Amino acid sequence: MGSSIEWTDETWNPVTGCTRISPGCDHCYMFALYPRLRAMNVRGYEESPNIVREFPERLSAPLTWKTPRRVFVNSMADLFHPDVSFPFIFEAFSVMQEAAERHGHIFQALTKRPGRAVAWWNEYADRFPGGWPANVWIGTSVENQKYAPRLSVLARLPAPVKFVSAEPLLERVNFRQWLENGDLQWVIVGGESGRGARPMDIDWARDLRDQCQEHGVPFFFKQWGAFSEDGKRVGKKAAGRELDGLLWSRLPRTALISEQTAVSLKDLGTSLSVA
Repeated sequence: MGSSIEWTDETWNPVTGCTRISPGCDHCYMFALYPRLRAMNVRGYEESPNIVREFPERLSAPLTWKTPRRVFVNSMADLFHPDVSFPFIFEAFSVMQEAAERHGHIFQALTKRPGRAVAWWNEYADRFPGGWPANVWIGTSVENQKYAPRLSVLARLPAPVKFVSAEPLLERVNFRQWLENGDLQWVIVGGESGRGARPMDIDWARDLRDQCQEHGVPFFFKQWGAFSEDGKRVGKKAAGRELDGLLWSRLPRTALISEQTAVSLKDLGTSLSVA
């Protein structure tokens, strides 16, 4: 199926629905897409987007994908939402681990609720004798400085790749504390798009880029969003994703658990523009 999200190859939604938790959720695309998907009679979107639903029958999908790819876990939900049961999260992680061993996939789980991820791991860690699955990256969203402490919670997880999505970036943020401590292996930055989009100041994006370069952490500039870098509302496509004339598409170096995958991302950490 593929994905139009710049930092992944595929989306996988064994859960649908979510609830707003902070200002970055105000104009979440998930809520805008729900009516369209409902009108198309797509299973899982018949009810309110505020209703969280688990779909066990979707769990096995990554096991059928033969080509190694990066998979965004729950683009239309939050795997660690309070309404997703711990046993279901365990089943999802078990599939991720098996899919990586079979086909070399990387899974990118992004949550605004890292505290629940920590609580789940504390309860289920002993079911993973080899530790946190090496192919599962875990990230949290931080849209302004108020929510930067989510990174301290995220740091309690033993994942080899922990990342932050600063999208929509709503103000200047300082991540140096976590970059210096080695708590972040990847930083994604993006502006907001769609109806009601809030502009992102170019200096906020530049500052995060410079913080990453200062600490040798890969920086990925996803998009300007609805506003161009000079602050004009031009739409997402016209605004593009160049920052100061360059595409910043760096990905983290990662140790993958199968020989098949070990070659696939070997040099991405040093490449400025990665397709």
